Order: sequence, then C-alpha cells, then structure tokens
Amino acid sequence: MNASDILMGFVDLIPVAAFLVAAIMLQRILYNKVSKGAFAVFSAGTIIVFVAGLLKAIYKILLTFRICAFVPLSQQFFPMQTVGFFLAGAAVMAILCHHQGEHTVHCIAAPAVVGGLVLAYQGDYSDLLANPYGGTMIFVAFMCLGVVVFDGGLAFICAKNKCWVGMVLLIVSLVFTLGMGYLSTKDAMNDWIKEFVNSVGQVSLLVAAYLMKKKGLDKPEVNVTFFAK
Repeated sequence: MNASDILMGFVDLIPVAAFLVAAIMLQRILYNKVSKGAFAVFSAGTIIVFVAGLLKAIYKILLTFRICAFVPLSQQFFPMQTVGFFLAGAAVMAILCHHQGEHTVHCIAAPAVVGGLVLAYQGDYSDLLANPYGGTMIFVAFMCLGVVVFDGGLAFICAKNKCWVGMVLLIVSLVFTLGMGYLSTKDAMNDWIKEFVNSVGQVSLLVAAYLMKKKGLDKPEVNVTFFAK
C-alpha cells in the first residue's frame, strides 16, 4: 500500500459524488413537469447508476487498505450500471416523445419489451454455459444505448431551451462516459487516465445540470416534451 494507491481509492469517489449531485439536480428539474411514471423510472435509473459506482469505489478503498476483497462489490458494477443507464435513457425518451400524462409509461414499455425479448431467448444455452462472458456485448449495447439517449436527450432539451453551454457539456459527458466504458475493458491502461476520463464525464454532467437549473429549466412552465403529437 502506497500513497498513490490510497489517493486513487479516494479520487474514485469524485465522479461518483458528481453523478449523485447531478442526478438530484436533474430529478428536481424534471419533477414538476413530467408524469409520475417517467419520473419514477428516471429516478430509479440514476439511483442504480450511483449505487453501482459507489459500491465499486468502496471495493477499491477496502482493497487498498487491505481490509477485505469482497469481489461481488466489483462484479456488480457493469450489470447494475447497464440497467441504470438503460432505465434513465428510457425515461428521457418517454419525456421527449410523449405528452406527460397518465399514459407516459407506454413509451417506456417499448424498449423494456425489446430488452425482455432479448434476455428471454429460448435457444441452446450450452454455448453460453461454456463461455460465461459470451453475452457481454448485449449489456455493452444496452449501456451504450442508455448513455446515448440519457445524455443526448438532455442535450436536446438544453438546445430547445437555448441552454447552449449545457448542451455542449452534455455531449462532452456522453463522449467521456462512453470512453470510460471502453477504457475499463483495457487492463493495461493507466488507472489515472481512466479516473481523469471518468471525472471529466461526470463533472461535465454536474455542471450541465447546474446550468439547466440556472437557465430556469426547473420552472413548471418549461416544456420538455418535443416530439409528441
């Protein structure tokens, strides 16, 4: 255990904390203008992403201080983050595409049904059992889709409300979050580079959320539904 490892363990909490604050701000911005169904799915998704990152950071800290190596804290990160971003992205899509009334959940149901059909594939599982990591690309695809719709949809809301800097920062967050997902698969990559990319992505999301609030997007009269008939 050295000073660099200790610092790394705590630096990993920076993007986690930034995402938490950004998620809370976004929830408060959307609360008074979207349906209960869309808000519940958005909140659930962002909370799951936060918990996944927090547990992974706790795992690193516990490992750094040689307290324990509870591997499930690390193994949960990818599947939980995938589910969280997918739910958050589905909620943003519903907010953009459907009038915010009692039937908003219908728009959320569509991608959920597609995901369910993929996961319910009734084929020969012998190849999957022989290669436990063979289905990773399914989760990669769903996480990328969720991140793109989540950040991209919020960027579209910013653009429609002339919050241009917020829009740019959300695009930056999108690129760096996807970049972090790619770098996490590269074991040989320097951990400090990964931390920098992750921190830039989540801090950009936080600043964008702050600018959205400063622009007045949290007011009830602000429109966030643009594609509904």
